[in-house]
Amino acid sequence: MKLIRFLKDLRPDQRAVAESRARFKVVACGRRWGKTTLGLVMAAEAARRGQRVWWVAPTYSLAFHPWRDLKAMLAAEKSAKLESEKHIDLPGGGSITIKSAEDPDSLRGVGLDLVIIDEAAFISELAWYGSIRPALSDLRGKALIISTPRGRNWFFAAYQMGQQDQNPDWESWQAPTVDNPVVGEQEVEEARRMLPERIFQQEYLAEFLPDGGEVFHRVREAATAPENAKPIPGHRYVMGVDFGRHHDFTALAVIDMSANQMVALDRFGGVDWTMQRNRIAAFARQWNVEEVMAEANAMGEPNIDQLRHEGVPIYPFVTTAHSKGPLIEMLVKGLESKELAILPDELLLGELEAYRYDVLPYTGANRYFAPPGLHDDTVIALALAWKVVTRPRIVFGVLEW
Repeated sequence: MKLIRFLKDLRPDQRAVAESRARFKVVACGRRWGKTTLGLVMAAEAARRGQRVWWVAPTYSLAFHPWRDLKAMLAAEKSAKLESEKHIDLPGGGSITIKSAEDPDSLRGVGLDLVIIDEAAFISELAWYGSIRPALSDLRGKALIISTPRGRNWFFAAYQMGQQDQNPDWESWQAPTVDNPVVGEQEVEEARRMLPERIFQQEYLAEFLPDGGEVFHRVREAATAPENAKPIPGHRYVMGVDFGRHHDFTALAVIDMSANQMVALDRFGGVDWTMQRNRIAAFARQWNVEEVMAEANAMGEPNIDQLRHEGVPIYPFVTTAHSKGPLIEMLVKGLESKELAILPDELLLGELEAYRYDVLPYTGANRYFAPPGLHDDTVIALALAWKVVTRPRIVFGVLEW
């Protein structure tokens, strides 16, 4: 895609933000709306006019692409670049510097004409109130504050300031992803279908959601699977396993793929590994499961190898910071959409209702966890079983969902 270099080349909605007379402009936007392009053009235009500009991101790694694009945009300006400092000087006296907000104190000490705060919702309020905002005072500098929402933090407060007519210094916009014609309505609708409602509202509709930290909603509405189910000939069953021993429990969850409903749950602790494997193998045989997915972290991998040696069709799932989010979010989607019916088991329902998330301060990723003193064994086992149900598979040479 061609890099946009000038104000005149922006879309009308982007240009309306750039041309606003407000001193502080706040844009809450969905993914791929075009916030980075807007920021790049505004930064380049200001630097061409001889102004001192900072681009502030949560981390230097998140500023890599803006830095690369700024260099390309200003290549014809006979600019001098200090690569190690991520700084560009232009012939007319203007400059652009890339900054990280990881250490708010590093943002002190210089007056600015313009600051672009990228992914502002992931930057601490100390960085804004304690360092960036004071740097705009002596020159009456301006700010473009852009981000996808993340709860109701200082970025939400800044957005609210821009909604107040009595304060002409502030103006704010809410810009959903679909406003970018390059993305297209079909892509947005596909995201709506695939993602949990909360995540779609935040990431694509740019809505500020109450940040209570709850992951699963309307859990009890999904608890409609019949208890005391028995294996049905011709139905296909899969199982998820979360291993535990001393401080956690081992949990087993079985889903009937033919009916998209949970049919069995087992949870036990304080048992040696041999007895655990025997119990897992017996459960798998009881339900004639065609596939078992088990968490491979810690002691999971040797147990998986032994169970496979004993004839259990078991496969590993390695839980990482990147893999856990999609695993949990797919289960959230299954329960919210009522694609999956679960057992009305109070232990399971309690763990689902207690499950929490928070947002990592620099990457912006969701971190999922059980509150201190509680467990998530049944949650993970159910999520692993549901992953087997929902992942694409090849059947007779055809991709089947």
